[in-house]
Amino acid sequence: MKKSICLYFQVHQPTRLRLYRFFEIGKDSHYYDDFANRTILRRVADRCYLPMNAQILKLIQESKGQFKVAFSISGSFLEQCERHCPEVLDSFKALADTGCVEFLSETYYHSLAALASASEFKHQVLKHKENIQKYFGVTPETFRNTELIYSDAIGAMVYDLGFKTMLTEGAKHVLGWRSPNFIYSGAQAPKLKLLLKNSVLSDDIAFRFSNRSWDQWPLTCEKYLDSLKASAADSEIVNLFMDYETFGEHQKAESGIFDFMKALPGAVLTDGTFEFVTPKEAAKKHASVGVLDVPDAISWADEERDCSAWLGNELQEDAYNKLYGLTEKLALANGKQLWSDFGHLQESDHLYYMCTKFFTDGAVHKYFNPYDTPYEAFINYMNVLSDFSIRVDDAIDAAQQGGEKEQPEIVIVKPKNVPGKAKKTK
Repeated sequence: MKKSICLYFQVHQPTRLRLYRFFEIGKDSHYYDDFANRTILRRVADRCYLPMNAQILKLIQESKGQFKVAFSISGSFLEQCERHCPEVLDSFKALADTGCVEFLSETYYHSLAALASASEFKHQVLKHKENIQKYFGVTPETFRNTELIYSDAIGAMVYDLGFKTMLTEGAKHVLGWRSPNFIYSGAQAPKLKLLLKNSVLSDDIAFRFSNRSWDQWPLTCEKYLDSLKASAADSEIVNLFMDYETFGEHQKAESGIFDFMKALPGAVLTDGTFEFVTPKEAAKKHASVGVLDVPDAISWADEERDCSAWLGNELQEDAYNKLYGLTEKLALANGKQLWSDFGHLQESDHLYYMCTKFFTDGAVHKYFNPYDTPYEAFINYMNVLSDFSIRVDDAIDAAQQGGEKEQPEIVIVKPKNVPGKAKKTK
């Protein structure tokens, strides 16, 4: 039996907030930077989404369906594409029509709801599932949480929602001596199969490809195939997970990234050691080799591979707690626009902009960041959240004056064992 390569790409663009000043609180409730959202989406579409989708479509056709990939596309991205760049949606639909592309399920707003609210998490997963069906005509069978965030408890929630396969990070502090190149089972959901990212080989493309000081530069298909074969020598599957913006945005076209990806499938298929599979195909093909215990949440972010990129300092914790502290009130207010704004304010990017890490991780955090400092991000976000809180209270008052209504049950799950604060710098 041939070994497997599973290629998965995350596709997301946040709904960026405009500069929202203190004196606007209670007076102006339009929070979004429409110009920046449209401009950035168009730029990345021209550099990445459109050319890369066209290339993948051609590779699938030329390989007669042997080349396969998977995408996880956030609801926030779908909304922006429908508003500003419908041709991107059309290009993804063309890929869906090949039958060689799997579309995964995730949180609609690319949020941290899995750590905060079981009911909100379920709502977003179901909303996202409906939209994938609407846009691409397929029903997601595999789950990928925001930023590959996973824990035993999250895995149990995902399994209860009907998913049998989930993607996450092959974190060294969780795996220990074990390899990410196998399929594992969830500790609280033994029938949930886990596909783990091979961080080294994924990051060779996503982060190191154009680094001229890297000892493997320039990375050729021949070199990379040798690395794939060496990594999988005593294992079954190599999972290559990365941001889709790697192609043309993070790694510019002039770096040769498109040429590399154009040649890679042919080199792999000609060699014959591997075949390309989608996540659901991988789960059917390979059996679990054991249980993966993950009591504390992990992710694919930063060197720590935990949640400190979003919840690693007091600024982030304050914003997070205030935001999700409104969940019960929102159930009482129950306004459509309020729920929409609540969803967009949950986008993990807003908390990511408040990260105070430095050095290698700091450089990553600065990319696509519209703020000069984490403190500016925090102040702007909290101004918006203050206005939003006022609107929620006003809506509750209006609802109570209009008569009592039967309210849905809201279950708040406080995050447990979230990694501690980032180290203070001098």
